[in-house]
Amino acid sequence: MAQKIRRNTTTGVRRAAKAQSRAVTARKARGSASGIIDKVMGALPFTEEQWSRVWLATIIGGGVGIAFIIASLAGVPALAQAQVAAIAADAGFEVRHVRVTGTNRMDEQEVYARALATRNQAMPDVDLAKLRTELRALPWVKDARVSIQLPHTLAIDIVERTPHAVLERADRLMLVDATGVELEPVSAEKAKGMLRLAGPGAAKQARALETLLAAAPALAPKVEAAEWVGNRRWNLTFNTGQLLALPEGADVAASALVKFARLDGKNRLLGGKVLAFDMRNPPRLYLRLPQPVGGPKVVAAEDDGETT
Repeated sequence: MAQKIRRNTTTGVRRAAKAQSRAVTARKARGSASGIIDKVMGALPFTEEQWSRVWLATIIGGGVGIAFIIASLAGVPALAQAQVAAIAADAGFEVRHVRVTGTNRMDEQEVYARALATRNQAMPDVDLAKLRTELRALPWVKDARVSIQLPHTLAIDIVERTPHAVLERADRLMLVDATGVELEPVSAEKAKGMLRLAGPGAAKQARALETLLAAAPALAPKVEAAEWVGNRRWNLTFNTGQLLALPEGADVAASALVKFARLDGKNRLLGGKVLAFDMRNPPRLYLRLPQPVGGPKVVAAEDDGETT
């Protein structure tokens, strides 16, 4: 007589329920993880298209780097460079755009004229050091930072020199910075209010003059022009039109200027009738007074500030 075999349906149902529960849990976990990733991606300042470009640049850049290393290890660095450049160019890594920042006073076209020589070059072929050297040779450029921004942008950040004074030449006026570098010609109208330098070698003494004037800060704003005489000393002209002849030597000249500032504070020398002050023979101060006819009269003043 045949015997019936009964299956345990309860066990099968439990297994199915457990499997279904695990599937639901996995879907929830994936959904939660996806939600967190979406939130993180949404918080970052990049679009999905930008992220795609970044990953593409990373992948291609990694491949280019590996190719360069392999070729270099094989002892053919020149071939490696050419191969890397070819790969980069085929992948679109070449200079198509130039971005310049930091130019306020200078002509920006001077920067582009040098940077555009790299246009359509493969990124690995761009000689950043050479371009930086060329840019720093421009009068207005104190420094330049040059970098590559993948996939196809050359970024140039210019640090400009600051105009400090106006150098009087025989045929024109030139803007100079504090180190004496000549920047560009300037009109007399635009030069108004700026310190004027005159005399052979005056531009190279601009920094020394700044240090000298700093010794008497109350007088510095009143100095309108400075003449470098005989490559050894300064004649200062104040905004009153009066002239002060200083002695030779940085320390001696600074001491004389401080002394003059003290005398001016006591006796109000500037703005008076004296045409010129001569301190070339310290500690004495000579005053040049206006004369209607005849030779100039020189009045001496002792170091204590009392005039005679």
